[in-house]
Amino acid sequence: MRRAVGVLLLAFLPVAAGAQTYDQLRIIAPAAPGGGWDQTARVMQQVVQQTGLARTVSVENIPGAAGLIGLARFIGAERGNGDAVMVNGLIMLGAIVTQQSEVTFANVTPIARLTGEYEVLTVPANSPFRTLGDFTRAFRARPEAISWGGGSAGGSDQILAGLIADALGVAPRRVNYIAFSGGGESLSAILGGQVSVGINGLAEFAPQIEAGTVRALAISSGERLPGLDIPTLREQGVDVEFENWRSVVGPPGLSAADRERMDAAVASLVASPEWQAALVKFRWIDRYLAGPEFLRFVASEERRVQNILTQFGGDEEDASLNASAAYPAVILGGLALFGVLSYVGRLRGEKRSQRAADPPTADSPTTTHWRPVVLIAAGILLNLLLAETGGFIIASVALFWCVARAFDPRHPVRDALFAVAVSVSAFLLFGRVLDLQLPAGVLAGLI
Repeated sequence: MRRAVGVLLLAFLPVAAGAQTYDQLRIIAPAAPGGGWDQTARVMQQVVQQTGLARTVSVENIPGAAGLIGLARFIGAERGNGDAVMVNGLIMLGAIVTQQSEVTFANVTPIARLTGEYEVLTVPANSPFRTLGDFTRAFRARPEAISWGGGSAGGSDQILAGLIADALGVAPRRVNYIAFSGGGESLSAILGGQVSVGINGLAEFAPQIEAGTVRALAISSGERLPGLDIPTLREQGVDVEFENWRSVVGPPGLSAADRERMDAAVASLVASPEWQAALVKFRWIDRYLAGPEFLRFVASEERRVQNILTQFGGDEEDASLNASAAYPAVILGGLALFGVLSYVGRLRGEKRSQRAADPPTADSPTTTHWRPVVLIAAGILLNLLLAETGGFIIASVALFWCVARAFDPRHPVRDALFAVAVSVSAFLLFGRVLDLQLPAGVLAGLI
């Protein structure tokens, strides 16, 4: 009740005191056109113009790094500017956590949380996944073969993908998540079949869902939304409920008068009939929260996101470092194994030849000093060339086989089978048991 009264009182301030309205207001959307932040900023622009809160209002897009580029530029270029605001939210908070950004919400002037929005899982209209059950069965069978398209790494879309994987009993690190810098890029990839499934806000997918170009498999709300024929994750056996949120902040260094004017303008905005109509149109949830309560909310969300991304292996850099450390260990271990076994086999063969008083052959040690060096060098070169394109297994097979041939050229088929067995076993051990990602290459859809 107290919150509602406060909003109504603040809503009248700009009208009662014309000096508190803006001559020119700039709204920064720290993302490419087509995404949720851009959509929110442009709806704000329309409502500000319709309500007369500003004489002129513009939207500026600054894409990159899940909003961190826009955040850094906003902090540096707009300090003390009472005529500029920036849209942000959960996605930026995730980027701050995962990238350990030096610029954070602490460097701006928090104004208010504006909206909440549920996320939708969609596939192209011609996708073989007709239902969420079709998709989850395929994902459980071969997680890495399923690609998920969404917004920036560490953001709400990737968090939801990890939550779904965890609910299905699949390690979230095995989610093949492909991040895009804006909703437009993400949608193009989904429509073009470049990803298996897409995750994004309901408002961003709504036109394509209505047009039939994409099919909605599930929505992340706890219950079905009125007038929307999309089943929830929970009712289809995936126990996940998730909501994205968006907010607005001012630059650092605002004067007390500018801060008061900005607070009042945003309160007027959210109380206006035009804004309420936009909430209904885009199926946004009214999550207006301002003042100290908003500050406490951001602090609690930062802790929540940190816990989620840590649990799900959200720190991709650490995962990459672990995999990078594992890769040479596997290779060196395989080389040592093949070298020892092949050399032992060679010595045994030489002893048998000596007992039989065999004459030297073209493969004897006296005539083939160069052979092991050339073959090992060839194996290393093939491994380097094939590591990313062919994948770990193919690259390792080539390397191990060449090493075996360097020490004992008499059993090529046996050595090839052994190389395949060791390479596949190593890949499964590190990729499935230890959750360390090694490149699958051309075999990504088969293993």
